[in-house]
Amino acid sequence: MNNRDKTVKDNLALVHALCSRFKNRGIEYEELYSAGCMGLVKAVNRFNPELGLKLSTYAVPVILGEIKRLFRDGGTVKVSRSLKELSMRINRESKSFCDKYSRSPTVNELSKLLGESEEKIADAINCARYPLSLTNGFDDGDNSELQLPSEDTTDKLTEKLALGEVIKLLDSRDKKIIELRYFKYRTQTETAKELNMSQVQVSRREKKILGFMREKLSG
Repeated sequence: MNNRDKTVKDNLALVHALCSRFKNRGIEYEELYSAGCMGLVKAVNRFNPELGLKLSTYAVPVILGEIKRLFRDGGTVKVSRSLKELSMRINRESKSFCDKYSRSPTVNELSKLLGESEEKIADAINCARYPLSLTNGFDDGDNSELQLPSEDTTDKLTEKLALGEVIKLLDSRDKKIIELRYFKYRTQTETAKELNMSQVQVSRREKKILGFMREKLSG
């Protein structure tokens, strides 16, 4: 067994861990695992130690890209921008509610707090069960493959580490934009106000940052 094959074999557990996040979503596990293995092989072939990343850190988004390609090719229903924005507001409001009352809010309570119908609240909660890309639906015409974990998936830390390594390379303002948009769930308008920028400036800068991050993660 050569070094390449041994490296692939030694990292198959990572493929299983990532595939487990997509069980019972309409695609057989064998297909998920096959796609994940393809992603691992691509990652091993492309990996450049000079990037300063560990192989496992680099491989995660590549493996996820192959797995999620199955869902895109299978015609997965796309979620609207407004629903994703509402999902972010729900996450923020739920955290605040939980901190105050030591329990999660009901759909009815969220409906009253956010001024949205219970049906729309339920739809937004359901859409959050699926992995959301960093840009898909937020930037006009941009469909990114760089992913963040959704709220109910397992092994969140592994994927966050992959992003965290690249985020360290950003300057302070760009780090703040990513922090506000994807870790504090701020809208582009809210982010612009906090950073004394326009919404258009935030949108354009965000797109450039994500392009830089994708380039570093894909090698």
